[in-house]
Amino acid sequence: MNRCPRLKKLVKRLLQGISPAAGVSSHYVQLAEGDAERESSRLRAAWQSGDLPERQRELVDGQLAAYRRGEPVDVFDVMIQALRALPADVQGMSVLEVGCSSGFYSEVFDIAGLGVRYAGCDYSDAFIALARKKYPALRFDIEDATVLRYGADAFDIVISGCCLLHIPEYQAAVAETARVARRYAIFHRTPVVLGQPNVYYRKQAYGVETVEIHFNEPQFLELLASSGLEVMATYTLDETVHRGVGSANRTYVCRKISR
Repeated sequence: MNRCPRLKKLVKRLLQGISPAAGVSSHYVQLAEGDAERESSRLRAAWQSGDLPERQRELVDGQLAAYRRGEPVDVFDVMIQALRALPADVQGMSVLEVGCSSGFYSEVFDIAGLGVRYAGCDYSDAFIALARKKYPALRFDIEDATVLRYGADAFDIVISGCCLLHIPEYQAAVAETARVARRYAIFHRTPVVLGQPNVYYRKQAYGVETVEIHFNEPQFLELLASSGLEVMATYTLDETVHRGVGSANRTYVCRKISR
């Protein structure tokens, strides 16, 4: 298990309503499980807001510019490290990013010189419109992560791009990621907790109200295994313990197991 911890007082900051990534998310309010189901239903279409793509892209463009200059960007670095550490050379492999937003990871992969064949999909038609505008040579589809329209084993690598935490039916999304992947599945930037069940929050993200799930890690690992995925490596972006409760943001790299 590979880790690159950068300790943060994540839980404390959440309780104070402060995002781990300042300027992106704020106003965290923990929800009871019953309230979480109701709020998830109410805010289901939050990520389809037409205001989100340009707001997110302002942050992303700055990160991409820094990355081109050779500066470290932790979320990009972890993904590139994970792909380079795979047993097989990713050069020429097909990659689908589920929850691709404006498709900016295609640019990250180009900057890193990976040579993958990238495609992206997202629940939001506004994000896909921006992705097609930014990267007209690439394929982008409007898709529901819980019911993907791709065939089984359609892509060598499927990346779940920090979208599970906003999907109430996340179990179906994991199963679909596993089904569409031919060789590897990567669950990027997944918030997890230890010593307690799933934790649900209502928050503001780029000015839009949405729900965020922090997964019980042992249960999440069981879900991966039951979906036919074997965890090969885990990369930790941040991790802390507050009042006996462990909390972390991890990227899980999985091998698909034939069943």
